[in-house]
Amino acid sequence: MIVKKKLKIILLAIPSLGKSYRYELLKRLSQFPVKVMELPSIENIIDGRVSIDDVRNVQVEDILGRETAKPVDDLLYKNVKKKNILITGAGGSIGSELSRQILRLEPDLVVLYDHSEYNLYNIHHELSQIQSKVKIIPVLASIHNRFKIEKVFEEYNINTVYHAAAYKHVPMVETNACDGVWNNIIGTYTLATRASIYNVDSFILISTDKAVRPTNLMGATKRFAELVVQSLVSENQTMKTCM
Repeated sequence: MIVKKKLKIILLAIPSLGKSYRYELLKRLSQFPVKVMELPSIENIIDGRVSIDDVRNVQVEDILGRETAKPVDDLLYKNVKKKNILITGAGGSIGSELSRQILRLEPDLVVLYDHSEYNLYNIHHELSQIQSKVKIIPVLASIHNRFKIEKVFEEYNINTVYHAAAYKHVPMVETNACDGVWNNIIGTYTLATRASIYNVDSFILISTDKAVRPTNLMGATKRFAELVVQSLVSENQTMKTCM
């Protein structure tokens, strides 16, 4: 029906639907390019907290399959507050959101590192509009430029690295295999080794669920990147950097 009628919106009008059935239904509908909206629960209608007119969008939490885990503020602040932060791939979909969240955690300085001029400009411009005392430094360079990376570590005394720079689109990496391997694996190795040399406190690799028993090249490169970081730690017992 979705294909035949070219549906754009589906209204889930079963407020008394059990939690498990509701989850399964939403999970199946999430496979299609349609917007799903639903009526509030029957309990909320009866209690008078909402009316039948309060149709709402389905949230991502509705198809998570478990209760959402609330962030622990102490853990979030631990590696960020009053520290100098380097975010690679800062202009990408993941890196840009990381940048927004990290800025709220009161670091002293944030280095936005990206090889895309357009993406770097956008995230730097956006963060610069926020009233904050945090110093924001945009660096236009590739993670393969080890000389630039070393200069960043030296000049800004980086405490924490969030490594989000990677090619993440499965079909694109399949089509450009060599570049995917070069960027995701060798790039991670270059950055992680420099982080350990300069005794960065923490190095966080942003991986992907596709690295778990990977069935595609992109997932395999990210799994390889995980192994690179793990091997650096296992081979250097005196390393001061937590990876």
